[in-house]
Amino acid sequence: MPVEQLVALIGFVAVMTGTPGPNNLMLMASGANAGFRRSLPHIFGITFGCQVMLLGVALGLGPLLSRFPQALTALRIGGALYLLYLAWRLVRTRHLSETDRDARPLTFIQAALFQWVNPKAWMMILTGVATFSQPGRFTASVALIAAAFLVVGLPLISSWNLFGAALKSRLHQGRRLVLFNRAMALLLVASLYPTFGMEPGPVEAVSAKAPSPAAS
Repeated sequence: MPVEQLVALIGFVAVMTGTPGPNNLMLMASGANAGFRRSLPHIFGITFGCQVMLLGVALGLGPLLSRFPQALTALRIGGALYLLYLAWRLVRTRHLSETDRDARPLTFIQAALFQWVNPKAWMMILTGVATFSQPGRFTASVALIAAAFLVVGLPLISSWNLFGAALKSRLHQGRRLVLFNRAMALLLVASLYPTFGMEPGPVEAVSAKAPSPAAS
């Protein structure tokens, strides 16, 4: 991959993994409610889930979604319902005493599976493969994309959780935790706005770039 394209890839990954979205908002809320250590399975689950999704897209999931667009609609609806459930859970937590006893960050498996109904994760993976993979060196370029998401993305999503954990001690006072969790719940709901505007363009682009089974 040329240096210019590699720099562009790193910038793309930094923007996509470092900006607000369902994963980062949930990680910040998890850090504030449960702390960094208890959130580690959540962090690693996101990373693993995105890597598996990228592998699936590279192996031909993109063409499959292009052929059955109703699958994308089902993923959008499933993701929206799950995000509403997570927002409801946040609103229910009212005191840090409840948090210490009942706060349950997503497990490794839950966080990994959530990526399959996370619209931002789909947009990020599909756009990344469609833009930065090279038909002549498809496997090597996809491996480089995966490495970029791991090396650049993992520290960035961890920083959101660490920021939330840094706020935890300040939330002991008054109704701060209630207000914080309600704000996080509202932001999670707001993150649904682009869900149903996800275009099929990246799916079609991946379909055009991915080698056919006969070619491999």
